[in-house]
Amino acid sequence: MIIWINGAFGAGKTQAAYELHRRLQHSFVFDPENAGYYIRKQLPQSLLIGDFQDYPMWREFNYSLLKYISSSYEGPIIIPMTIVSPAYFQEIIGRLQSEGVEIHHFTLWASRDVLLKRLKGRGDREHSWPAQQIDRCMEGLANKRFGQHLNTDSITTDEVVSLIAAQLSLPLLPDNRNWLQKKAHRLITQVRHIRFFS
Repeated sequence: MIIWINGAFGAGKTQAAYELHRRLQHSFVFDPENAGYYIRKQLPQSLLIGDFQDYPMWREFNYSLLKYISSSYEGPIIIPMTIVSPAYFQEIIGRLQSEGVEIHHFTLWASRDVLLKRLKGRGDREHSWPAQQIDRCMEGLANKRFGQHLNTDSITTDEVVSLIAAQLSLPLLPDNRNWLQKKAHRLITQVRHIRFFS
């Protein structure tokens, strides 16, 4: 089973994915961005483009690797990744679904003001690359192809995790951490996934 968590930058994908990972036995978090960073490092400067999702090999590589993992690994595969192009969605997710891979797709939705506030809270300036993508992401993710939407404006990460698990009938492991431990774990997750964009 693949659980793809989509959403604009600042919607809470990464935190939700790693909290879900902590509470789902034998789960694995897959990060499609890593393929993009690898591609960028291997190309001459003249071949670099702004968004690595526009490289056909990024889409092909992630499709192929997910196909392999899903056929060889029995636990849930959790993917926090923004993808707003219906064509690119089809090349990876649609293609896997057409081949019988069980994929559940969720879009974490938040208002523009909330997204900007969250981005600011993690250190992204108002004119940073992620902030500049908000309108494009919101417009793209409004497409019915990207349902189902979970509005996260006024719910916590724990509630997002509970909603996803409940909709998939997945039993969650008990969470015995106190609020300080949760805060520390989420800060570590945030720091580990800081991305530097031009």
